Amino acid sequence: MLLLNMGFEILAHVMKMGHYEDRFVHNACVHFLVCCGEFKVAEKVFGEICVRDVVLWNSLINGYVKSGRPCEALRVFRDMRLEGIEPDEITMIGMALACGQLRSLELGMEFHRYVVKEMNFSLRLCNSFLDMYVKCGDIGKAKALFGRMNERTDVTWTTMIVGYAMFGFLQDARKLFDEFPQKGNVVTWNAMIGGYVKANCGKEALALFQEMQAMNIKPDEVTMVCCLSACSQLGALEIGCWIHHFIKIHNLSLNVSLGTALIDMYAKCGNVEKAVQVFHEMTVKNALTWTAMIGALALNGDAHNALSHFRIMVDDVGLAPDDVTFLGVLLACRHGGLVTEGRKVFAEMTSRFKIPPKSKHYSCMVDLLGRSGLLNEAQALITSMPSNADASVWGALFSSCQTHRNIELGEKAALKLLQLDPDDSGIYVQLANMYIEANLWHKAREVRKMISERGLEKTPGCSSIEVNGDIFEFTVRDGLHMQSDKIRECLMQLARQMGHQDCVLNIRLL
Repeated sequence: MLLLNMGFEILAHVMKMGHYEDRFVHNACVHFLVCCGEFKVAEKVFGEICVRDVVLWNSLINGYVKSGRPCEALRVFRDMRLEGIEPDEITMIGMALACGQLRSLELGMEFHRYVVKEMNFSLRLCNSFLDMYVKCGDIGKAKALFGRMNERTDVTWTTMIVGYAMFGFLQDARKLFDEFPQKGNVVTWNAMIGGYVKANCGKEALALFQEMQAMNIKPDEVTMVCCLSACSQLGALEIGCWIHHFIKIHNLSLNVSLGTALIDMYAKCGNVEKAVQVFHEMTVKNALTWTAMIGALALNGDAHNALSHFRIMVDDVGLAPDDVTFLGVLLACRHGGLVTEGRKVFAEMTSRFKIPPKSKHYSCMVDLLGRSGLLNEAQALITSMPSNADASVWGALFSSCQTHRNIELGEKAALKLLQLDPDDSGIYVQLANMYIEANLWHKAREVRKMISERGLEKTPGCSSIEVNGDIFEFTVRDGLHMQSDKIRECLMQLARQMGHQDCVLNIRLL
């Protein structure tokens, strides 16, 4: 703040003493003002300058770009061209960045063509347009540009790896990552680890983190957040605790991002007490932190405490909830069977906070009402939806109909689900089970016949378990596991001890 005030004093002194007419002083003044975010003053000073060169225009253009105001940057660029000023490399880098911020592929390609035709396509320009193509989601054009580049920097490689990972091309991202000659850049590692996490490949993300440690690459906050998310996906509490310890011994600040990630990890790994401890240790909390804590309590069945935290967040702390916050509160109500509170919270979304409920909120409310036997109210809520209900909403109603043996409404919900996805074998299986529980054997046989005739087979489920810090994945009928024989023998022994012949006979199905 002291330096900022000093800067404004110097600016006032310059204008008072008459040095203001010097071209270099012009540029310095405008550059200083845009760096301070004083764009109105900068534009005023800019407008009073008689002779404006490309450097001066660039100061204003890039100031807007860096402040995340790409439309203003494009407006200034247009004015510059109307004055007959030719853009230089710095101008076009700014335009590439602006197009990336706007996700405007067509305009970005137009600037790219101009650069190829009118200018020397330098390495910095290549990197800028590569970044633009990635941000606009055109990985094909990014890949083509990357392939034509004779010279590449760490920025080049990292941008391309980020692009591949961001859009789910993990094999391409990993291939490029392995080919990358200089792996000392933590941003590149974060891109690859984050890509795995986004694709729900938590095991691969943690394996790469181990490689990173072996190469003595110092992780940063982003690395830790990604790895904690991987632990959340896998339920890997032991590894998550190790990462928490790593954060402490390396004196990484328990800021909002890290603290929130730790709360989420502990909650999803079943240690809500530790999540609460982290929450109370945090000196700064934002809406995301409170939302994570509410979700943690909801996930672990502490409905009343979750509601209490929600009320403190919005009424005492004064933070605005978002749709994720409300989902956590509604989940808490669902777990606790708190119908009255659930209705109130759902109504508050629109009446008090002006947040339109999404499909997942309707699904949660339908489930809450359905579990409580209020099937007609649940059906009425679906009818009131502003758009057609999706599979999650009808699925919630269908499950409740099975629980309360409402065959008529259950058939209607199942029909809606099959209209949305005719090849979902799970719906047929659930429908057959509903008929069996109601002793409607002829209808159950008809459904089983349909499953057979249509060649439908339920996709095997996959799960994982952490043992001594190692992650083991397993699926139904998995014959490829390296310890399949030992697993089957162990199951046989358990079945014999249970004394049920049916258990022994059905081991072959596992």
